[in-house]
Amino acid sequence: MELISLYLLLLLILLFIFSFTFSLFYHLHKSPFSATNLPPGATGLPLLGESLQFLSSGWNGNPQSFILERMSKFSPECFKTNILGQPVAVFCGTAANKFLFSNENKLVTAWWPESVKKIFPSTMQRGGQKEESKRLRKLLPQFLKPEALQKYVGVMDAIAQRHFASCWENKEEVTVDSLAKRYTFWVACKLFVSVEDPDQIASFANPFELLASGIISVPIDLPGTPFNRAIKAADLIRKKLREIIRQRKIDLATAGAGAALQQQADILSHMLTVCDEEGQYMNDLEIADKILGLLIGGHDTASVAITCVVKYLAELPHVYDLVYSEQMMIAAAKAEGEALNWDDIQKMKYSWNVACEVMRLVPPLQGAFREAIHDFTYAGFFIPKGWKLYWNAHSTHRDPQYFPEPEKFNPSRFEGNGPAPYSYVPFGGGPRMCPGKEYARLEILVFIHNIVRRFKWEKVLPAEDKIIFNPMPAPANGLPIRLTPHHDPR
Repeated sequence: MELISLYLLLLLILLFIFSFTFSLFYHLHKSPFSATNLPPGATGLPLLGESLQFLSSGWNGNPQSFILERMSKFSPECFKTNILGQPVAVFCGTAANKFLFSNENKLVTAWWPESVKKIFPSTMQRGGQKEESKRLRKLLPQFLKPEALQKYVGVMDAIAQRHFASCWENKEEVTVDSLAKRYTFWVACKLFVSVEDPDQIASFANPFELLASGIISVPIDLPGTPFNRAIKAADLIRKKLREIIRQRKIDLATAGAGAALQQQADILSHMLTVCDEEGQYMNDLEIADKILGLLIGGHDTASVAITCVVKYLAELPHVYDLVYSEQMMIAAAKAEGEALNWDDIQKMKYSWNVACEVMRLVPPLQGAFREAIHDFTYAGFFIPKGWKLYWNAHSTHRDPQYFPEPEKFNPSRFEGNGPAPYSYVPFGGGPRMCPGKEYARLEILVFIHNIVRRFKWEKVLPAEDKIIFNPMPAPANGLPIRLTPHHDPR
C-alpha cells in the first residue's frame, strides 16, 4: 500500500512538472504572437523558431532567399518570424528603411541578440545598450572627422605597401580573404591602439576568426559550438587588450598625458583620458570591450568588400581595365615613393562606384536588429512593444524598381545622384548609420590602388562562385587567385 502511494505521489509530481513546463513553454512561445493584426508570417519550430532557416540560408550562400521568399509569400512590406528565440518583425523596402531610421530612439532602439550581450559583458553596464551605444558614438567623431581621415590616407598606404611586399610580391598564388583581413586588421590595430608589430597583430588573427563566425549564432554555450568558441576567443582577445591598456596607462603616467597623447593619438588613449558628463572614467573591461567591438568592425566589414572587389575584377576584365586606367593615372602623377593623399582618393570615382556595386550585390552588413520601445502600427500591422525588428539590405538591393536588372554588375548605377534614398543601405542609415563609412571607403580604395598597380589576376577555381554568410560574407574557399605582376608597379 505504501509502495502504491509512493508511485501515485511520484506520478503527481511528474504530472505537475509536465504541466508547469507545458504552461511555461506555451506562455513563452505563444504569447508574443497572440496579439491581433500582427504582420503575417510563420513562427517556425518551438523555441528555435526559424533561426536555422535564417542562418542556413547564409551558410548556403543565398541569404536573400529567406527575406525574398517571405516577402512574396506573406507581405512585401513587413512579415513576422521567430529568430534567436525572439518574436521578430522583418521590415522590407525603402519605406520601411526610412521609417526605422527616422524613428531611432522614438519608436525603436538598438538591440543585440543574447549572443552579443554575453560576448560583450559590459554592454549592459552603466545604463544598458542604448547608453553604451551613445557613449561610443561620442568618442568616435574626432577620429572620423575629415581632418583626421586625411591623415589616415598616408598611414593606410604605408601599411598597404608593407602588406603587399610581405604577403603578395614574389607569390604565384594567394588566398585573398585571409590577406584582406590581415590588411584591414593591421590598419585598425595601428589607428585604434597604435599596435603595428606583425607578430603581435598575427596573434589576434585566429581568435578574431572564431569570434566573427560565432558572434551572431544560436547562443548554446556547449563545447565545440560556434558560440562557445566565440566566447573563448573574446576572452583571449580581451586579455591581450587589457595588457595593452595597462601598458598604455604606464606610458601616460610616465611621459605625461599631453606628451603621450601626441605620440599615440589613438582611440585607446582618448578613452583612457576622457571622462563622461558625470565625471566617470571607463574601467579597463569597458574599454577592452569597446576596442574589441571597433576591431571587429575594422577586421571584417572592409575586408569583405575588398575580397569581393577582387573577385568581381577577376570575373569582369573590362571593369578591371577601367579601374586600372584610373589608378595608373593617379600613380603617374606622383613622384617615386610618394604616398597617396586625400586628393588622390577623391579622384578614384570609378573605383568607388565599382566598390559600391560590389556592396550592393554582397552587402557586408546584411541588416540589423532594433527593438520596439512603444506599441505602434506600420503598414496597417500592429507591432507590440518589446518585439524585435529587423531591417535588411536585400529587400531593396535586389529590387528591380530601384536597380534595373539587379543581378547584373553595373557600376554606372552610382553615377550622378546615385540610387534612390533608402534603397542602398550597406552601412545602415539614420542616426545609427555606420560611423566608419568614410574610414572604410579610404581603406578599400587604398587597397584597390595598391593591388591593381602591381598585379592582374585570375581565379584559381574559375567555376567557384559561392559566397557564404557566417554571418559576414566570404568566398567558400577563401578566393585563391593566380597573380600576374605588372612590369612597372610604380
